[in-house]
Amino acid sequence: MDQKVRQFEVCTQDGSVDRHGNPAIRANTGKWLTAILILVNQGLATLAFFGVGVNLVLFLTRVMGQDNAEAANNVSKWTGTVYIFSLLGAFLSDSYWGRYKTCAIFQASFVAGLVMLSLSTGALLLEPSGCGVEESPCKPHSTFKTVLFYLSVYLIALGYGGYQPNIATFGADQFDAEDSVEGHSKIAFFSYFYLALNLGSLFSNTVLGYFEDQGEWPLGFWASAGSAFAGLVLFLTGTPKYRHFTPRESPWSRFCQVLVAATRKAKIDVDHEDLNLYDSETQRTGDKKILHTKGFRFLDRAAIVTPDDEAEKVESGSKYDSWRLCSVTQVEEVKCVLRLLPIWLCTILYSVVFTQMASLFVVQGAAMKTNIKNFRIPASSMSSFDILSVAFFIFAYRRFLDPLFARLNKTEPNKGLTELQRMGIGLVIAIMAMISAGIVEIYRLKNKEPESSTSVSSSSSLSIFWQVPQYMLIGASEVFMYVGQLEFFNSQAPTGLKSFASALCMASISLGNYVSSLLVSIVMKISTTDDVPGWIPENLNKGHLERFYFLLAGLTAADFVVYLICAKWYKYIKSEASFSESMTEEEEV
Repeated sequence: MDQKVRQFEVCTQDGSVDRHGNPAIRANTGKWLTAILILVNQGLATLAFFGVGVNLVLFLTRVMGQDNAEAANNVSKWTGTVYIFSLLGAFLSDSYWGRYKTCAIFQASFVAGLVMLSLSTGALLLEPSGCGVEESPCKPHSTFKTVLFYLSVYLIALGYGGYQPNIATFGADQFDAEDSVEGHSKIAFFSYFYLALNLGSLFSNTVLGYFEDQGEWPLGFWASAGSAFAGLVLFLTGTPKYRHFTPRESPWSRFCQVLVAATRKAKIDVDHEDLNLYDSETQRTGDKKILHTKGFRFLDRAAIVTPDDEAEKVESGSKYDSWRLCSVTQVEEVKCVLRLLPIWLCTILYSVVFTQMASLFVVQGAAMKTNIKNFRIPASSMSSFDILSVAFFIFAYRRFLDPLFARLNKTEPNKGLTELQRMGIGLVIAIMAMISAGIVEIYRLKNKEPESSTSVSSSSSLSIFWQVPQYMLIGASEVFMYVGQLEFFNSQAPTGLKSFASALCMASISLGNYVSSLLVSIVMKISTTDDVPGWIPENLNKGHLERFYFLLAGLTAADFVVYLICAKWYKYIKSEASFSESMTEEEEV
């Protein structure tokens, strides 16, 4: 008895293990020591990624010879592909490799892609010499050079995409949720993770963004490659101290087993008021049994024991056929995923708004007054205000707003805003950001430079600093939406689907980029005629970009209404005490 109690005092209680597969010793593994390594690694990787992504739209127009609409579409597709690869990384992590191995492999791919892009840009793409700036675009490239460029940037997409959802969950794994102190740190980790993500891109948006805007593309890309390599080395140094969760069977197999078992029993008579459902007695340390809920009643059939199931058990010896009978916990895991989907779908349109910061915001800024005396401000560097806004609002929320809301909460004292409430606030602020961007565009057009008989102006006398409010609002909305989303999906996802939950957050950004690309294409097709160049033409002074921004504001407002309905319908997951908790309670008795 005493030996078991000492074991629970020394080891973590959430089922985590060390690199040798033994129960993780609390004092020697995890906590903030390894979490800080992961946060710095995230910052360096983000610096590297945005060293490419933040100016990619300008690279496509100046070096690859694409127009504004085509470049914006390609950036949206590329960014979307980054986050689609996150689903691949999550699947490999949850099912086979584990989070540590998945992070290491995809980071190596990320470094390889950056090195390939740096080499190809310096040796092949910048022709003639000195091209790649606004005044001197590069000549058209051969098919081989174009294919090599896209191969390198999509290798970057594969590496960063597969790594990103796993590093967030791996960082959270360093804290034992069953311990009161570490559990609080685990919640705080997601805020600091998103802060590290944004601070990592600060250098890219300012210093690297400036040099790339001046045509120093190889310098910017090599700096990104060096940052990614340093992040990989730093990640590997923490190997002896990390806590791990052993990959379980494929979550998709468990998911499909429930659907198959429920379908096989579709014709049996069921009294939903008096269900006798099967729940497996076997449970791993740290696992939690999820309590039965009344929604999605059809799936309950998968957990009903029938005479055929008993016969199968007798034939097999002592085990039920998992494709005919599933535990209540397994059924509830499927219900959890199905309940998360409507909430997740509502975040996609927010991501359409978010992706404008890397595409049309940059194009809009490049058509404004960007000079302060002799110094030219790169349009992409304005996203630094988004980063500063994220840092400010994360600090303000954790230090001031959350305690304030906790005091004002009369129904649940000492509890601040829920994750769903924060995500709703993020949608409202996103609407405000689009309205702000539209108003700025109206004034930019009012102050556009006059055309002469020999040239057509594409700029405006309105200062680029008028974009600051829209960037600040986007940053504030991220703190409420994306940080809340990370916490929500991680807390509501079943134990074996944590990486998948983080990948869902990234997949919403992915689909947001694809929807943005689709919207731009539809808008341009509808608004373009023989005499009118459309809302987003090559020369913005001849278009109506503000109408596109107001369209996004209207769509996001409609999405907010749908979100309110889905949030009200959602039922939070309810679990029994974990196996380790129940063992501890037994020892205390």
